[in-house]
Amino acid sequence: MAKSATNNARVLQGIGDDCAVLRPLGGQDLLVTTDFSLEGIHFRREWHPAESVGHRCLARGLSDIAAMGGEPAAVFLSLALPRDLPQRWVQGFLRGLIALAEKHGATLSGGDTAESPGGVLADIVVVGSVPKGKAVLRSGARPGDGIFVSGSLGGSAAAIVQLQKTPRLQKAPQKKIKPRDYLRHFFPEPRVGLGRILREKGLATAMIDTSDGLSTDLAHICEESCVGAVVQAELIPRAVVGEPAREVDLEVALHGGEDYELLFTAPEGKRVPARIGEVAITQIGAIARGRNIFLSERGVRRELVARGWQHFGLARS
Repeated sequence: MAKSATNNARVLQGIGDDCAVLRPLGGQDLLVTTDFSLEGIHFRREWHPAESVGHRCLARGLSDIAAMGGEPAAVFLSLALPRDLPQRWVQGFLRGLIALAEKHGATLSGGDTAESPGGVLADIVVVGSVPKGKAVLRSGARPGDGIFVSGSLGGSAAAIVQLQKTPRLQKAPQKKIKPRDYLRHFFPEPRVGLGRILREKGLATAMIDTSDGLSTDLAHICEESCVGAVVQAELIPRAVVGEPAREVDLEVALHGGEDYELLFTAPEGKRVPARIGEVAITQIGAIARGRNIFLSERGVRRELVARGWQHFGLARS
């Protein structure tokens, strides 16, 4: 297992012993998240370069830390690899993963490898921290809170749609489709800094990342907070892709997933900036009493059914 060069005071001993030795800062709660990335489900080697697979694998865990308002510290990777997998692919995977880890101050601190009878399987554990009692949970939304989302939605799903309907793109697609359109799919940027700012400034009452799609992730907040919601369709910030450039369809923005933006609620009357750093922030609705979630479009309300990523459901690329 390759070492990360990050100088990290929270990791006293990383790769090289039977266990890593971590030392959380005083007054901090630990955050721990784990995610599988499976070939054929979360990525395809014929579509995704090795660096992209490593980056995307870790981005999922970092985005979970961001959604709690936390800071990542250590990363643990377990890989199951086919016997005939070229070593250059593994090296590319590790380059992508380590580069993203170092960008966010985390250290690759351990893991394991094994032979896979089929495709590549990667299991990531990310350990982070947040000031004691300050983690932003999904359960904090209250009626009247505004619903906000960072960035734009649907760009990652649009890349998959484009790949599926255009066979000529499926070999080395990253060289043939416009990076500005689909960068959020191949190299998504977890909003770690934004999540920390939202927590520090007390702007977020509840928060989640949009890994499973807006409709599904909003349903998670509403379920944990025992509330409902009303979302304004015309306010949803949709990714702009293609030539000529156009916004993705509303259904793609609602259900696509893997954008790794932050979806959060803020207290009623609290001023939330339209931009935090380089990231746009958009209010798309409000939390309501009851348990129903509605989409309002051109003055007509309909129930917003969660149709994003469902575990043990249909495979995604």
